[in-house]
This record gives sequence, C-alpha cells and structure tokens, in this order.
Amino acid sequence: MILTKRYPEALWTLDGDRYAGLRWHSEGKKPSLKYFRAEWAQVEYEAACEQVEADRKVAYRLTTDPIFFEVQRGDKTEQEWLDAVQAVKDANPYPVDPATIEPEPVVEPEIVEVVEDGA
Repeated sequence: MILTKRYPEALWTLDGDRYAGLRWHSEGKKPSLKYFRAEWAQVEYEAACEQVEADRKVAYRLTTDPIFFEVQRGDKTEQEWLDAVQAVKDANPYPVDPATIEPEPVVEPEIVEVVEDGA
C-alpha cells in the first residue's frame, strides 16, 4: 500500500509479504525498511479516510439526497436535511490522524543505589 501511494510511477515486484521479497526495478534506491515502518501509520490513516469518504458518499446518496429534494419541494425542513447529513457523519467518523497524536513521554526508571552498611 505504501508503494502504491507514495511511488505510483515506480516499478517493483514483491515476492511474499516481507521487505526481503521487494525487488526494485525503478531508478534510484529502493526505499528502506525504516522508511516503510515510519510511513505505515500515515498511509493506513489516509486509506481509512478514503474509505470513510466513500462510505459517506454512498450514505449521502441513499439518505440525505432524497431529503434535500423534499426540502426543495417544501415537504421537509432544511433542519431535517442537516440532521440527516450529521447522522451520516456521526455514523462514518474520520479516524484520528496519527500525526496529531502526542507520543507518550519516556519515563526513565529511577535508579536507586543500594549501599550495604557492613555493620
């Protein structure tokens, strides 16, 4: 998925599902495993957003568009249409962008020196 999204023009093959099976046939260096690990969360987030948009598009067409036309004819209120739009959004929320998540602070364990008293 990362290669498809970040290198749409690149030529490559993948034997299996491991980095070792990636054969790079394009100009330049093959992206590193470190790069793939760093990009994975963001690419996964982008794919999830695309799915949300597709799901919302279908839901709007099926539920809110008919209400919109009823509003145009005067059979429903604009608020009813806005409520239906909000219901679609509530049912299909966007995921949290990993770029906005603050990493947990690293807490170093306290080192306690034990001194034996010889007495």
